[in-house]
Amino acid sequence: MTDAQEIRPYQIEVAEADLTDLRDRLGRTRRPQPVPGDTDDWSRGIPPGYLDELAEYWRTSYDWRKAESELNGYPQYTTEIDGQLIHFFHVRSPEPDAMPLILTHGYPGSAVEFLRLLGPLSDPVSHGGQASDAFHVVVPSLPGFGFSTPLSGAGWELGRTTAAFAELMTRLGYERFAAQGGDIGAGVTGYLGANYPDRVIGTHVNSDRGTLGMAGEFVPLPDDLDADDLAVVEAAKATWKAGRGYLDLQSNTPDSIAPGLTDSPVAQLAWIAEKFQAWTDPAKSPQESVDRDQLLTLVSIYWFYRAGASAARFLYEAAHSNLGWGAPSTVPAGWAVFNSSPVVRRISDPEHRIAHWTDFAEGGHFPAMECSELLIDDVRAFFRTLRP
Repeated sequence: MTDAQEIRPYQIEVAEADLTDLRDRLGRTRRPQPVPGDTDDWSRGIPPGYLDELAEYWRTSYDWRKAESELNGYPQYTTEIDGQLIHFFHVRSPEPDAMPLILTHGYPGSAVEFLRLLGPLSDPVSHGGQASDAFHVVVPSLPGFGFSTPLSGAGWELGRTTAAFAELMTRLGYERFAAQGGDIGAGVTGYLGANYPDRVIGTHVNSDRGTLGMAGEFVPLPDDLDADDLAVVEAAKATWKAGRGYLDLQSNTPDSIAPGLTDSPVAQLAWIAEKFQAWTDPAKSPQESVDRDQLLTLVSIYWFYRAGASAARFLYEAAHSNLGWGAPSTVPAGWAVFNSSPVVRRISDPEHRIAHWTDFAEGGHFPAMECSELLIDDVRAFFRTLRP
């Protein structure tokens, strides 16, 4: 292994000056002028009152050093692949027959989404599980996200990222491995199975009811849906139409939002917090689905590592590549759908080719943060069928 390919231990060390700068910027936030008669609700995006309260908590009460210490309690590393610095958590199981598993996050997430999964998946016995369900867990940060920054150049999209993550597993000594992910991570997981069928044991993806909003655009709309099914789809499409502005902007003009996300912590906070409200379990408040400290740890990483701009760039590169968000694969596949509806499978798997399909009434787009126990159990159940 050359010096460029070396795997180096990594510790997160945000300078105290950066913490002081963050608090100073939050204290000097220039807020929009209120409009008489407006209600403080989510009808036009994130409510000013909610954002002000969250930003003030970030400035005065949130403890980054505590979060940093927790993150540094997990083994993490960096390596250079195809010219790009790639950060990853790597938690080896104490069980000798553990299955290697790569977990890939999406947007607007990061590798820290999976913290609650690391212990139970790698050491199930210590968490009330069985040794036979153990995994060696690898959680990379997508190029341009989290600690895989700054970007080394243009062209980082699904295909190139998939190849980089396959190379990462090779460097770690895992010739055969399992893959799991959601959102962008579902795309990477699918392409790992499609492009490396001799290496990938199986693929497990998580999704949610929001998938229905993309029917007819990213996935075909079947001809045999009844009126009730179509009503569910149309409702989801209306929700997606109202909330897809972030994707249209970042897929076409990411440099227009980049300065705001990089220069204003409140802008970065609003950009992410609004999606957590929109995409988490609709039966719960944002704070009930993902507590403030979890959310602010993720937002802080975007802020300190200037990942808002480069994460947006990933969506641009993906939209302008020749690849779709999914690829057909011959390896065994499993799906876990949160806040689900039977219509999701009628659209995504109309012929029931996916042997392992689980619908959950609760949860949403970020199950590793919202309902980690359900996701852990489903991952275990699926890959249990693929073990020797």
